[in-house]
This record gives sequence, structure tokens and C-alpha cells, in this order.
Amino acid sequence: MTDLVRAPAPVVMGVLNVTPDSFSDGGRYADVEAAVAHGVRLRADGAGLVDVGGESTRPGADRVDGETEAARVVPVVRELAEAGVPVSIDTTRARVAEAALEAGAVVVNDVSGGLADPDMARVVRDAGCPWVLMHWRGHSRRMSDLASYGDVVADVRAELGQRIAAALAAGVAADRIVIDPGLGFAKTAAHNWQLSARLSELLDLGYPLLFAASRKSYLGRLLAGPDGTPRPTAGREAATVATSLLAVAAGAWGVRVHDVRATVDALAVWQATGRPRLVRSPADPPLANAAGPARLAGRQADNGVRR
Repeated sequence: MTDLVRAPAPVVMGVLNVTPDSFSDGGRYADVEAAVAHGVRLRADGAGLVDVGGESTRPGADRVDGETEAARVVPVVRELAEAGVPVSIDTTRARVAEAALEAGAVVVNDVSGGLADPDMARVVRDAGCPWVLMHWRGHSRRMSDLASYGDVVADVRAELGQRIAAALAAGVAADRIVIDPGLGFAKTAAHNWQLSARLSELLDLGYPLLFAASRKSYLGRLLAGPDGTPRPTAGREAATVATSLLAVAAGAWGVRVHDVRATVDALAVWQATGRPRLVRSPADPPLANAAGPARLAGRQADNGVRR
């Protein structure tokens, strides 16, 4: 997996939460046997990576201690790796990442971009593994207070640039870095749509980009019923596939999704038609305020739920 960052085809990262409280599938894969079976299934469906996480980062989620997180993820990572499944570890803690890498994980997916644990850069550097640096401003309980931007795309780009610089200064190789705009993390629905519409400005940083919109609440709000009730998570798959496909067509390196098979099928169609690119220029006119239907955009922070 050493050349994963330079993979020629889009990487589909399948979500595997081994938590009791994740927004979409919390509790479903809390025991090792169920989690491993689901991870193997995600791989069979076409996942290039299975992303194992042991701590929910949904808005308002309570933190768990490192021992609990490691106890949840390490046995699952080990069994999946032994079964030949490429695994990424979804954690902000260096010691959890290190234990998972020792158990067979090949990628660190860090939603804090290295901010939560300064030792993460050392772990990644020493392992020589890919490191997904997500745009992040604080833990789950603080997200809603941190969704203030001048120009969200410019600000996210600048802050990601700072995280890249810090990683490079710590000795992490440039070809191990992947960036993630952090949809739903200290972002409103309007922010999420703007970031989605202007991915080219983030890609200008020169690093592969992971796009993670799967089942997030801003999609539920976009698809709200006549009474304004957001679409439940189980009904957001078509929207997830659509936005993931648009991101790949705009140049994203990979997408993080719950429904791997539907995403892989959509990408197969895209590839069969010649992999058309959809890259917007900053000079292009705005897309309906880049915020989806105005009645759903709102002003509240949509910390849109990822894990």
C-alpha cells in the first residue's frame, strides 16, 4: 500500500464505526465479529480502504479515553489486516494510531489534522504511512461555536496549508499527505455546499483530497420533506453517491462512504464515459449561493456528522 496516495483510480474508503454512538451506524458493529464481517463485506463491495474508527466525532459526542478507543479498534484492525483487507485507522490519538499501525493498518485518518495530538506527526513519520489531514477547529462539543469564516474556502485552504506545513516540518514526506476539507466539522450547510462547489481551490494546494460527505446532516436538510423534517440517514444514499461522484469528477483522490457498492457502481459508469472532469473556476458565477435550497441553508452550524 506504499503507493496508495498515487493510486490512478479514485479510492473508495468504506466506513466502519466500532462505536456505540456514531450518528449513522452506532452500535451495529460494536463487537469484533460483526465489525470484521462488515469490513470484509465492504472490501468485497470494492472498498480500497476500510476506515475503522472507535470514537464518535458527531456534534456533541462525549470523548472516550484512549484505552477504550484502542480496545475497540485494535482487534478489528488486526483481524481485517490478517484477512487481507487494507485498513485506515480513524483517530486523533497518536498512541491509538501507533497501536493500529502495529496491528496492520496502512493509513492514518486524523480528523484533527494533527492538532489534537502533537505526537501524531512522529508516529506517521516513523511509519511512513499516508496521513489524511482534515480541516478541524475543535472537538465535537465545540464545533458549533467555531463555524465562523470570512470566505470559507479561502479560510479552509489557508488552515489546511498550515497543517501541511507543520507536517512537513515534522519530517512527514510530502507524498504521504492527503487533505480533507472537513465537511460538517465547524461548518454550516452553506459552508459545505461552497466547499463542494469550489474543490478546485483546495486542490490547488497540490495534495490528494479525500471527500467525506456520506449521510451527513446537510444532505438530510437538502432532502427535507414538506414539513421541513430532514431526510433520515438511511435515505441519504443517493445524495451521497451524487455528491461523491461530483467530487471525484472535480479531481478528488478519494471518497469516504458508508455504501461502498453504490459508490463503486457510480464510479464505474463515470469511468466508462471517459472520466469527464467537472472543475469550476473561481471566476465562474456562483451556484445558487452554493448553499442548496435557501429554505434549508439556514445559519445554524451543521457539524454534519461524519462518524
